[in-house]
Amino acid sequence: MNNTSIGIILLILMVTNVNCISWYLEPNTHKCLKEDVQANVLVTGEYDVSEAMGQKVDYVIKDTKGHILSQKEDIPHAKLLKFSFITETADTFEVCFISHVPSHQRGMKQEITLVTKRGIETKNYEGIAEAAKLKPVEVELKRLEDLSEVIVQDFARMRKNEEEMRDTNETTNARVLYFSIFSICCLLGLSTLQVFYLRRFFRAKKLIE
Repeated sequence: MNNTSIGIILLILMVTNVNCISWYLEPNTHKCLKEDVQANVLVTGEYDVSEAMGQKVDYVIKDTKGHILSQKEDIPHAKLLKFSFITETADTFEVCFISHVPSHQRGMKQEITLVTKRGIETKNYEGIAEAAKLKPVEVELKRLEDLSEVIVQDFARMRKNEEEMRDTNETTNARVLYFSIFSICCLLGLSTLQVFYLRRFFRAKKLIE
């Protein structure tokens, strides 16, 4: 398998991104997870909080600017809930789960399960097939078509990022070159002035003619 095939497989895995994670949330603590998402991408998720009498768990999703994308207070226990939002710009969003336990109660840790999907994985192809009366092969072709479009968009985005990084590197190199030339000129000028000053000083002391 050549490098191109490996790259395509990795890209497919990246664009068909489904994340599932489970952990235990300690009483009166919080746990946050971060993920980078491109612009105009639908993100959906499912979460579940285990049962614990008298304890509350909230969740909130924010971007790097502090904008709240989704939130819910006092999540019902042992019930699968969902959230969804669309990103306006390429950014990093943060999902936080916060535990609240009354001071008079001895808390217990709760299990949190979180599943997130983005991109074409959020599409309901079964619903599309029923609405358009598509055959299984046609549904799979539709899925591959959407996947190909996402791959093309990702390649275009990576090319744009590469061009921006190259322009930044070229600009930085040019600035470093100009600064180096300026520094050399300053050193030459100072050295010349120092030579003339020492020459006048030694002549004044009649050490040289």
